[in-house]
Amino acid sequence: MDSLQQEVLDIFTRTKALLTGHFVLRSGLHSGHYFQCAQVCQRMDAVTRLAELLAPKLAPFTFTTVLAPAMGGLVIGQEVARQAGARYVFAEKENDRLVLRRGFKFEPGEKVLIVEDVVTRGGRVLECIDIVKKNGGVPVAVAMLVDRSAGTMRFEIPAISLLELSFPTYPADQVPETLAAIPIEKPGS
Repeated sequence: MDSLQQEVLDIFTRTKALLTGHFVLRSGLHSGHYFQCAQVCQRMDAVTRLAELLAPKLAPFTFTTVLAPAMGGLVIGQEVARQAGARYVFAEKENDRLVLRRGFKFEPGEKVLIVEDVVTRGGRVLECIDIVKKNGGVPVAVAMLVDRSAGTMRFEIPAISLLELSFPTYPADQVPETLAAIPIEKPGS
C-alpha cells in the first residue's frame, strides 16, 4: 500500500468509517467489512483532505460539472466540485432508481465528472453515466473514495479511486459460518 492509500485508510480508521462485523451491502452481498462514509463526511477537515488527495488524479480530465448520487456521493461530490470550481448537481432515488430532479439539467455536450464515495459493483455509477448521457451531457470520468473491487470494476469511462481494497463478499446463501454467527447489520448507504 502506497503512502496516499495509507493516508486515506488512516482517515477512514480515525473517523470510524471502516467497520467490521456482518453487513448486508446495497448490492445484497454480505461482507465482514463496511465503509460507512457518513462517518467521514461529518468531519469536514477529512472531506477537504480526501478531495485534496483526489484532485491531482483528476487533473487529466476536463469537466465543468460534478454529478454525485445521493446519498453516498453528496458530501464528497460537493467538495470535489468546490475545489475544482465546477458546478455541482446530484441524482436522487425515485422508485429505487436515480433521477435528476429539482430542475437540474445538462447543456448539450456538458462535460460531467461523476463522484461517488464507495463502489462495490458500480450500480449507482452506471445509473449516473446513463443519466448524463440521456440528458445530453458527456460523462468524462468516475472519481471515488474507495473502490471495493480493488480495480476490477470497469466502466465505459475512466475510473479513479483513492483506495482500492477487496474485502470478500458473499451471496446470502454462501455466507461462511464464522460470518453467519455474527448478527447482521445494514447500516445504510
